[in-house]
Amino acid sequence: MEEVLVYFSLKYKGDFNKILQALKKKEKVGEDRDLLLKQVKCKYTTIISNDYPEALKQINCPPFVLYYYGDLEILKTHCIGVIGMRVPSAYGKSATNRFVYDLVCHHYTIVSGMALGIDTVAHRTALNNNGKTVAILGGGIDYCYPKRNLDLYNQIKENHLIISEYPGDLVPRQEYFPQRNRLIAGLSESLLVTEAKKRSGTMITVGFALDQGKEIFCVPGRITDNNGCNYLIQQGAKLVMSVHDLLDE
Repeated sequence: MEEVLVYFSLKYKGDFNKILQALKKKEKVGEDRDLLLKQVKCKYTTIISNDYPEALKQINCPPFVLYYYGDLEILKTHCIGVIGMRVPSAYGKSATNRFVYDLVCHHYTIVSGMALGIDTVAHRTALNNNGKTVAILGGGIDYCYPKRNLDLYNQIKENHLIISEYPGDLVPRQEYFPQRNRLIAGLSESLLVTEAKKRSGTMITVGFALDQGKEIFCVPGRITDNNGCNYLIQQGAKLVMSVHDLLDE
């Protein structure tokens, strides 16, 4: 049955709804099954596999198949999502660096989306300080996006964990990123937002985390800068000025 799930995931390029419909209609596996399965270069786990992350079984629309490189056991550590804007200020970068360094020192694993900006700072700070990090991709598991993060992609792939519900070298599409964001929220015990715009992909991730009952922590921003974090704090997110504010929760 695991190979059947992988077959439909490959056939429908990771599209949750199309895979679900194929299973509901009891669609037959085609003669191209072996050919498709041979194209998989990475490791994978399915929702019925023993090593499928337990945290994702608790979210809406958990992926039928997760493609990955690295060690899934990392997900059994304390994981926190660190997210924010793609063009951060010097303040946002500094805050991300400071908090991630302290979280790593307290043995937290950093989960993010390998996007430019805050995501990249979070991953690199974890790597540079001997911490663990998990990258969730918004495209095929074998497609590095953005291209300028190829060195980061390879480091995480070799020594940490990279995950995608999309197979092969599938090029990222705009609608893939909100789907990716639900996995960042799902695999994290809580979320830390270090700098954000009020309307952004960061807020989509926050929405998923709230739906999943996760705690949201925010670094306060200057009132003249991007106001996403301050808005979230007004709405009830926990204001954090040091890692101890976060650990106390």
